Amino acid sequence: MKFFFLALTALSLFSCNNDSEKPWKPISRVEIETILNDSTLSIRALEILDSKSLAFGANNNTYGLYNMESNTWLISEQTHDSLNLEFRAIGNNSEDFFMLSVGNPALLFKTSNSGTMELVYKEVHEKVFYDAMAFWNKQEGIAIGDATDACLSIIITRDAGKTWQKIPCDELPDASHGSAAFAASNTNIVVKGSKTWVATGGKVSTVLYSGDKGKSWEAINTPIIQGLETTGLYSIDFYDEMVGFGIGGDYTKPDDNSANKIRTIDGGKTWELVAENKEPGYRSCIQYIPNSDGKELLAVGFKGMDYSNDNGTTWSHVTDEGFYSIRFLNDSIAYASGKGRVSKVVFKR
Repeated sequence: MKFFFLALTALSLFSCNNDSEKPWKPISRVEIETILNDSTLSIRALEILDSKSLAFGANNNTYGLYNMESNTWLISEQTHDSLNLEFRAIGNNSEDFFMLSVGNPALLFKTSNSGTMELVYKEVHEKVFYDAMAFWNKQEGIAIGDATDACLSIIITRDAGKTWQKIPCDELPDASHGSAAFAASNTNIVVKGSKTWVATGGKVSTVLYSGDKGKSWEAINTPIIQGLETTGLYSIDFYDEMVGFGIGGDYTKPDDNSANKIRTIDGGKTWELVAENKEPGYRSCIQYIPNSDGKELLAVGFKGMDYSNDNGTTWSHVTDEGFYSIRFLNDSIAYASGKGRVSKVVFKR
């Protein structure tokens, strides 16, 4: 247990090197290798920590750290009273690992110097449900969740995760019209420099935008399918500060591909529908592939994996193997999580 946390505190974020000499080729096939198999787990939160390590958060109080070099896992449980905790939001700020539970009460834990997880935030409310987490830098981070009052729940730290404060509703866009968020893959939030985008869904599906690390916010309308509690944006990603993509749909109608994919090229000021009435249907996670100049996207969901090499205009179905979330180590290797497993995904060109 102590080794688990000492290892985490030494980790730093991995950044991919752009090899301009390598000729570009589209992905032709994938190889999927299961590296963790546990039928009792539902793993929706996955985070690559550095070039050698990744972490996950799951149900049944469970979280884990994987060493890519030794192909070994450290699996642990975080208990609190007699609660059965489920972690769908995790993050790291280059020094500490954080995980946030869904449901009431919301509990946010961080690694401590003693080698255990310490509780740094607790929120009690019948409607509390946190969905995703991200960090701008070592000191500043954000987590978002469903509305408990008339606005989306947003908590922010400015002291490296030691304390967290909830933004009052008079400083946030109104969510009383039915806007919510989905804890499907820990990809509701994207941060680039000081800019932040948050994907919302439900009866009204917007993108919340902040240009100053969460000090001020605006809601941007989107053309994605909405109107029901199960519809809207489930995942969002940006390749840079201008080019972004959102995906979702209705998880109760996973084959429906109408108005479930949107794209921006102006930093999220405006969004357009793409691949309308074309595959893929509902997907829970979208990610840009590194070093692709914003052209290559990978979408995953419980109905399979899909690939685009033209920023979402056209798509090809890669595999029927279902996952909830995916994170890229580089442009050839990713790790995906789903029901009962974590897999290594190798892309062949």
